[in-house]
Amino acid sequence: MKYPQNITEIESLNPDLMGFIFYKKSKRFFNQPEINLNGKIKKVGVFVNENFQEIKNKIKKYKLDYVQLHGEETVSFCNSLNHLVKIIKVFKIDDNFNFKKTEEFKNVCDFFLFDTKTELNGGSGIKFNWDVLQNYKCKKKFFLSGGIDISDVEKIKKIVKSYPIAGIDINSKFELNNLEKDKDKISQLIKKLRL
Repeated sequence: MKYPQNITEIESLNPDLMGFIFYKKSKRFFNQPEINLNGKIKKVGVFVNENFQEIKNKIKKYKLDYVQLHGEETVSFCNSLNHLVKIIKVFKIDDNFNFKKTEEFKNVCDFFLFDTKTELNGGSGIKFNWDVLQNYKCKKKFFLSGGIDISDVEKIKKIVKSYPIAGIDINSKFELNNLEKDKDKISQLIKKLRL
């Protein structure tokens, strides 16, 4: 989320979480003075290889409920943060990803997020091969991400029955040309998923 009016529009749909990107190289970089949401929606700050103090400052300033760590953050880094906020650690997935890498993070993070491995730090609109999830043996719940569109609903419903999914992370496929999120399309998705 980037713009206050759009945030208010999407807030009316009552998603479980809303993400705010604090990575300055992102076109979706969030630099508004505050985030005003109803108390039901959790605020997620997205960071890429940011230093501890800067993340701590953003947690305090925006009253973040979660931080989503999208870079090469270590286990010890996650451990240093997890007393301040809940942590979603991102893993970039391709056909050869070794899911054993997730094991060392399971005790220092609240959730994982599986996104498509690309040259970008998220927001690529590209889907990874969901069949590789069969190699995930950890019981830690994860968010499914990477190019998710409304046409994926039925497949997502099947995946939910087989894996410990916490939720799905949507972005570029629900975005208008001006970087605002498409309220109507997100509304359709929520209705289809919650049936």
